[in-house]
Amino acid sequence: VRLQTQPKPQPGQAPLYSGTFDCFRKTLVGEGVQGLYRGMAAPIIGVTPMFAVCFFGFGLGKRLQQNKPDDVLTYPQLFAAGMLSGVFTTVIMAPGERIKCLLQIQAATGETKYSGSLDCAKQLYRESGIRGVYKGTVLTLMRDVPASGMYFMTYEWLKNILTPQGKSVSDLSVPRILFAGGLAGIFNWAVAIPPDVLNFWFETAPAGKYPNGFRDVLRELIREEGVASLYKGFTAVMIRAFPANAACFLGFEVAMKFLNWVAPGL
Repeated sequence: VRLQTQPKPQPGQAPLYSGTFDCFRKTLVGEGVQGLYRGMAAPIIGVTPMFAVCFFGFGLGKRLQQNKPDDVLTYPQLFAAGMLSGVFTTVIMAPGERIKCLLQIQAATGETKYSGSLDCAKQLYRESGIRGVYKGTVLTLMRDVPASGMYFMTYEWLKNILTPQGKSVSDLSVPRILFAGGLAGIFNWAVAIPPDVLNFWFETAPAGKYPNGFRDVLRELIREEGVASLYKGFTAVMIRAFPANAACFLGFEVAMKFLNWVAPGL
C-alpha cells in the first residue's frame, strides 16, 4: 500500500489512489487479499538472515566500544552500534528491496514485466549484471544506517525508562517490551522515510533517467511536488511500524531468553 501511493500520475490523469486507505480498499476489491502481499517472496526470503545480521551487528557494535563486557554504553554509543547494524543489513536488504519495489509498482503502471521474485532477479541480472540487482545500495545505506542507529538507541532508552526502580532491564514485562519496540519502530521510520522514498524512485526508474543518482531524484521530487513528497506513504508506514517492530523486539527478547536457558555458556 505504501509503495502504490507513491507513483506520480501521468500528465492529465488523476492519481490512481487518493491515499493509504483508498489504495487498501481498491487493492482488496480488485485483487483480493493476495494483492496486498504482492512481492512478498523477496522480503520473506531475506527477513530471517536480515534480522539475524541486524541484531548481530548491533551486538558487535556494542562490544567494539566496551572495555569490559559489563560496561554501560552511553546513548551516542548505542546509536553508533545501531548504525553498524545498518551497514551489515544493507548487503542482504538491497536486492530484496529492489525486487519488491519493481514487483509492487507493476500494479500502478499496468505492465506485467515480471512474473515473480525469481523472474525479476533473473531479468535484472541478465540486463545489468550484479549492479542491476544492487541498484540503490547507496540510498539503502543512507536510509538504514541512521535509521538503525535511532532504532536501537530508542529501544534501549525506552527500556531503561520503563524499568521499575530496583528492577533489572532483563525482567521487563511483555507489554513494556511491546511498547518500547513499537515506539522504536516509529522513531526508526521517522528517520528512514525520506531516503526510502528517494530509493523507491531511483530503483524503479528506467536505466539512465537519474545519471547523478539520488541528487537528481531529490531535485525532481522537490521541484514537482515539494518537500512533502519525501514523506509519501507516511500513514501506511506508521500504521505498520508499531505492531511490526513491537513483535520483532518481543521475538528477539524471547529468543535470547530461550537460548540462554538452553545454552547458558554459549
